[in-house]
Amino acid sequence: MVISVRKGGELRVLTCWGPLFLLCFGVVCNAAPDPSQRDSLMRQETSRQIGGKVTLTAAEMKLDARLRGMKEHEMSLPSFPPAIHFFKAKPLIEKSPIFTLLQKMPKGGALHIHSSTLVGVDWLVRNVTYRHHCYICFTRDQSVRFVFSTGHPWPTWDCFYWYLLETLRAEMGDPAPFDNSLIQNLTLFTEDPDVAYPSQDVVWEKFEKAFVVASGLITHAPVLRDYLYKGLEELHRDNIMYLELRSGLARTYELDGSVHDKVWYLKTIQEVTQKFVKDHPDFLGTRIIITVHRTLSVSRVKAAVMDAIQMQRDFPNVVAGFDLVGREDSGRNLWYFRDALLLPANLGLVLPYFFHAGETDEEGTDVDENILDALLLNTTRIGHGYALPHHPLAKELSRAGNVAVELCPISNQVLKLVSDLRNHPAAVLMSEGHPLVISSDDPSLFGNAGLSYDFYQAFVGIGGLKANLGTLKELAANSIKYSSLPPHLKDAGLVLWGKKWDMFISTNVY
Repeated sequence: MVISVRKGGELRVLTCWGPLFLLCFGVVCNAAPDPSQRDSLMRQETSRQIGGKVTLTAAEMKLDARLRGMKEHEMSLPSFPPAIHFFKAKPLIEKSPIFTLLQKMPKGGALHIHSSTLVGVDWLVRNVTYRHHCYICFTRDQSVRFVFSTGHPWPTWDCFYWYLLETLRAEMGDPAPFDNSLIQNLTLFTEDPDVAYPSQDVVWEKFEKAFVVASGLITHAPVLRDYLYKGLEELHRDNIMYLELRSGLARTYELDGSVHDKVWYLKTIQEVTQKFVKDHPDFLGTRIIITVHRTLSVSRVKAAVMDAIQMQRDFPNVVAGFDLVGREDSGRNLWYFRDALLLPANLGLVLPYFFHAGETDEEGTDVDENILDALLLNTTRIGHGYALPHHPLAKELSRAGNVAVELCPISNQVLKLVSDLRNHPAAVLMSEGHPLVISSDDPSLFGNAGLSYDFYQAFVGIGGLKANLGTLKELAANSIKYSSLPPHLKDAGLVLWGKKWDMFISTNVY
């Protein structure tokens, strides 16, 4: 609509469209706003957020009202969990009635978890390190390494002497303090995280070191089978019905030192998942996103891409695609690897990408360009996407292309991208209805097993009072909708999830 108005003796011609006409006219003419027009604008704005177009049933509306009351109460408390570091907030979250409800909620799939951090560290220490033939060494950098061996392991550059854990513990009166010290090597948890991790560099150093510590335990072939099954159990217990696991397909070893190849690893994933599905028929399965580290050379990434193409061809029901992992701020950006990443397209082949991109607060740097490059390289989803709201064009492209962001709020906070989750950039994405899924990234390192903790932080902190039951419903369904499952399995998964959701509603309305 074109209108002509006179202001201060000057004739102005304004073009206003749709509901913006109401604002445009009201501001220029200093007219009093019409309450009905205001209500209309508010409804339109609400309809744009995640869950804004979800029509709630009478039962859902009743539960939604209860949820809002809970949220209003928690937001009024002096210690508001999303505003506090997760390590300090976790006990508060666990006392929350919202968290208790979220634990019962069917959450669909976990689409962003790294294989080395799938299972809680308590189990690794109190179960795996108590198995026969487990050795430990203490490194010069005050860390530890583990290995299983029938004989005394040979010294390495960082492990001069190995101790058999059975013998070491037998010499202790009480092994509990020792076990607790081992746990500290496998997790980032500390009672005073702000002092322990004063900068991103410090927390990332500990973060990457923990992966190395865990590798000697997890890559032992008999442990790997138990580890995978245990991880699926922990997810299933949190009402999760599907997993996409990022994995570098580490070479696994037997007690005699023999080593298995990547094909063996994929077959093991397949076998363990089949067994778990047989034991838990409501679980949809596990798929692998093959990863390599972004510090590698272009030639090595080219080889990894070709391997991934072959492995997806050989294991089409297991291999979902490919990703580059590691700290973006200190690694090479996606464009550096373009020759490797364009190989599938140049060969007329298809390899889906699920790129980590935008896990940075260094706006304007080469690393910050990963968001746009991920889209140019045809990524299927964006891992983290913390920087996406700073890139309006990339945001438009990802939304138009239906490219979902894998939001991992606790990871972003622990790795010091944001301190108060109410200030997380994803608040913009949620309010605009951008495709989002919720995941936990590295649960063993952060102590956020399952998805309930991250759902809590997204729902209560990032979403604020605007986020409602419809928000939760859409976010959970998104994890099936934006998964790598083929269309017929997505449809079946959404039907199964819908039945679980209806049961959740009927058993929690009172």
